[in-house]
Amino acid sequence: MSGAPVAIVLAAGKSTRMKSTLPKVLHEVCGRPMVEYVLDAARGAGVKRLVVIVGHQADSVKKVLASQSDVEFALQSEQKGTGHAVMQARESLKDNTGPVFVLTGDAPLMRTESFRALLQDYAEKQAACVIGTAETEHNFGLGRIVRDGSGEFVKIVEQKDATPAEQQIREINVGCYVFDSQKLFWALDRLQPNNVQKEYYLTDCCAILRDHGDRVVASQRLDIVEALGVNTRAELARVHKALQSRCQERLMLEGVTIVDPALTSIDLRAKIGADTIIEPFTTIHGPVEIGRNCRIGPHAHLGPTARIPDGGRVGPFQAIG
Repeated sequence: MSGAPVAIVLAAGKSTRMKSTLPKVLHEVCGRPMVEYVLDAARGAGVKRLVVIVGHQADSVKKVLASQSDVEFALQSEQKGTGHAVMQARESLKDNTGPVFVLTGDAPLMRTESFRALLQDYAEKQAACVIGTAETEHNFGLGRIVRDGSGEFVKIVEQKDATPAEQQIREINVGCYVFDSQKLFWALDRLQPNNVQKEYYLTDCCAILRDHGDRVVASQRLDIVEALGVNTRAELARVHKALQSRCQERLMLEGVTIVDPALTSIDLRAKIGADTIIEPFTTIHGPVEIGRNCRIGPHAHLGPTARIPDGGRVGPFQAIG
């Protein structure tokens, strides 16, 4: 594997089904724009350059991410599909020879560990493309992973194109890839908008590379929770709940007591010491630091600048920071 991994993050979409003027990737989950979780997960996997594809309200997205020095932008002025979006990164990555992640900015549950596993498969199997997959019984409307008799990847088939047998396939494409950078752009040059929407689909690159004789690997390294994207306010709430569960489970394993997790909201950036008790109806927002053996709440609010020393107490209805 030559060169450090880079990432292309698709963030050009509108918020049509969100019924919002705010770009979809800027909607907040647990106090942060959802795209920031994707960027952080990629950084954790060793990514040093992040090319964010902007489109709808591009300036708004740029403004939110402007302070992040490893982020650069490419503009998709017309939305002609996922493949077309990735094409916009060509100029930025024309000299790149290493692996490139292609990620969606509206999937904040993706984890660093999964990205590392995909990168490992890319290197060990000398693949031109690794497709991140997950297994689910709730596969309606999702792209199925079709394999041959020996288990090798054949194609991704969409719901509307799937045969009855293919519709039974439980392994689905989650929209997360690792490509050989040069081979990716080679395949993009061969995309055709041969579909009802007349769009350029990134998924077609996988078949193009396979037909050319390159190794394409479907890697079931993700769980279905990670695959949860956000298209509606209801899905935004489900993702918030899943992130809260992940965050609070980690804190409790580290020795923090959360009396009622369902009635508590904790920012994933917060640091909380062991033997601290978080009472119900408490909100912890931002990179709060709470020491050991503290008691917070009930009905307390800690803001981004709050720093609670060991043994500290924050009583009912107090707001700090």
